[in-house]
Amino acid sequence: MNRLELFGLLNKDMNFIEDELYRSIDSREELINDTSLHLLKAGGKRLRPVFVLLGGKFGEYDLHKLKRVAVPLELIHSASLVHDDVIDDAETRRGQPTVKSKWDNRIAMYTGDYIYARALSIVAELPNPAIHHVLSKALVQMSIGEMEQIRDFFNVDQSVRNYLLRIRRKTALLIAVSCELGAMAADAPGHISSLLYSFGYNVGMAFQIHDDILDLLGTEKQLGKPPGSDMRQGNITLPVIYALQQPELRAALLAEINLIREYEDKHSPRAAIELIKKSDGIAKAENLADRYIKKALDSLDLLPEVKTKKTLRDIAHFVTRRSY
Repeated sequence: MNRLELFGLLNKDMNFIEDELYRSIDSREELINDTSLHLLKAGGKRLRPVFVLLGGKFGEYDLHKLKRVAVPLELIHSASLVHDDVIDDAETRRGQPTVKSKWDNRIAMYTGDYIYARALSIVAELPNPAIHHVLSKALVQMSIGEMEQIRDFFNVDQSVRNYLLRIRRKTALLIAVSCELGAMAADAPGHISSLLYSFGYNVGMAFQIHDDILDLLGTEKQLGKPPGSDMRQGNITLPVIYALQQPELRAALLAEINLIREYEDKHSPRAAIELIKKSDGIAKAENLADRYIKKALDSLDLLPEVKTKKTLRDIAHFVTRRSY
């Protein structure tokens, strides 16, 4: 599925949102313009604004109202990536140099802060306090998720439950509120926005699990970064956790992870990836992602019969079939 197919009937409206994204970060300060534009030009799936617009289809669809949710949510996601790249010391993202590698850590952090601030100033134009309440709660949880990820760097004894709670906060919540806030901004009934939240949450969980699988199976061209980047950065993901639970592989995999930790970029994660491929870690992770997608589709089935449901269903299936 390419970007045009993913957006479906929303292609024209998403072009409008894309223009609004660029307009939203415009500044008289040349440096902040350059760094912010560098991030946006690297592209991305724009899933969050897509979900906002699709959620809006269940109410009174008003693009000029919905843009005040769609643009901020994509900006918040983008800002979190800039900060992540500093924490992870990442050199590339989506095949392009990161802000921190092209400039430096300080510039990257202030760029992320600026983009966050722009997001909040745009959503503040909406008078509905419930929207601000939902978004602020999500941002608090996202921040906790970031701290948990740092705490668990190279923690080879973490549980599956800890991993799921972390990705809930880091990834799934923002996708969930994208669906929910789209409906809320369009004045859809409360039970509709709740069902959309459930759909988005489960899609978001599956999305992150599949992302973590792709980090082990994908090529550098597909990923826009070297395979095994998560392990290099100390991020122990679900397939690795499952692989470590197999006694016959644990000692060898632990030894490889320790070498990666000790020698950083000087030790390739290739051997560790091969050990994980020999385990049932990837299959078990894929199975769990599929279970989340099933839950998402169950929520979708309870929504009113509108054309939008097909697009949401297509996106849910795309999440665990994509190769990028």
